[in-house]
Amino acid sequence: MTGWDILDKFINNFPPIAATVLLVVAAVIFLVGFSRRGLNFIKYGFGKIALDEALGKRFDRLEDRLLSMETRIAAIETNHFGHLKSFLSELTSILLDKGIINNADKARLDNQLRDM
Repeated sequence: MTGWDILDKFINNFPPIAATVLLVVAAVIFLVGFSRRGLNFIKYGFGKIALDEALGKRFDRLEDRLLSMETRIAAIETNHFGHLKSFLSELTSILLDKGIINNADKARLDNQLRDM
């Protein structure tokens, strides 16, 4: 016995008017759900609405966290770049003191650091 046999016996035991009303109501519910959700209505029914809202809230929270993380990374990058510039200018001074580069080379390197 299949599901169709059970449905057939169930509908045959109903009065014709009640079966017609039941089928019309089921068709209206299906049409409304399918027009709003498409094929997802067949998979999830009307329960997909709550799932969509929950996922939307989660993605909003995730987006806020990513935005704050990007702000922190930008601050860290700026801070580290400032340290790097001061380190490189100190390095050029040491190289000048050791006689590895001359004043012209140091001036050229310092100009490059200022342009950064």
